[in-house]
Amino acid sequence: MELVWLEDFIALAEHGSFVRAAEARHITQPAFSRRIRSLEQWMGVSLFVRTPQGTTLTEAGAHIHTRAFEATSRLYRLRAEAQEVAGKAAKTLQFAATHSLSFTFFPRWIRQVESGAPIEAIQLHSDSMLGCEQLLVHGEVPFLLCHRHPDVPSPLAKEHFDSQQVGNDTLIALMGSSVEGNNATSQLPYLAYTEASGLGRIVAHRLYGNSEVLALKPQFSSHLAAVLMSMALEGKGVAWLPKSLAEQELSDGRLVRALDEQWDIAVQIHLVRPIAPLSVAAESFWMRVSDQRPSG
Repeated sequence: MELVWLEDFIALAEHGSFVRAAEARHITQPAFSRRIRSLEQWMGVSLFVRTPQGTTLTEAGAHIHTRAFEATSRLYRLRAEAQEVAGKAAKTLQFAATHSLSFTFFPRWIRQVESGAPIEAIQLHSDSMLGCEQLLVHGEVPFLLCHRHPDVPSPLAKEHFDSQQVGNDTLIALMGSSVEGNNATSQLPYLAYTEASGLGRIVAHRLYGNSEVLALKPQFSSHLAAVLMSMALEGKGVAWLPKSLAEQELSDGRLVRALDEQWDIAVQIHLVRPIAPLSVAAESFWMRVSDQRPSG
């Protein structure tokens, strides 16, 4: 029995696809499939129903799903406790944050949370939403900072993770000022987020059934909001960008609205953590954030 088998099991249960789960685990699909088969052989039962449309948990798989997550969480917690006892990383707070929040929001927010009581050490891991979720699920960080929308479900199950809102943001359809008035918005290319992007999930939800707004056939896509902003600044198309990221460019007039305010997407910024107990330093930080969380 290997820990990675349980992590693979959790990933496949979440993604419902060998292809997507293998990508999330950063291994080839054949290697991923072999590890799933090894787990099923060790268990002595089939854990997944395999169909051309994807995979679903068998009754046995559903039975062990929660326990598998709890088991991996306990093992990572045990490792963290051992490191604390040894004096390693005891007071270092680890965060995963999406790229767009790492650039602007995180530095301001962490200074506000510190508020005269500096945190001894911080390590920030910046990645796509998918990458950040995997860091949190695998116990490599205790906290995830990300955008969320109440109508877009998170793959992080509520029975395993808790979150609290720590800020607000707005996604605005923006384009470079150089193309303002020169092109009809519907003729401009749509600069899209990839599937690995949390912002992409939110924008796709908002635009579903509204294909008349733009010629929604992306000519360029990226999981990085900063890359899409650079493309928009170069006059390459329209992108829904976080106001927190594009604030300076809007103020300077280098980016302008491509669509009116009815197409703005109000989003929340959340700090997410596992429900399982964290280190003393991490639990203390969570309580500090709770005391400072904004209303509404």
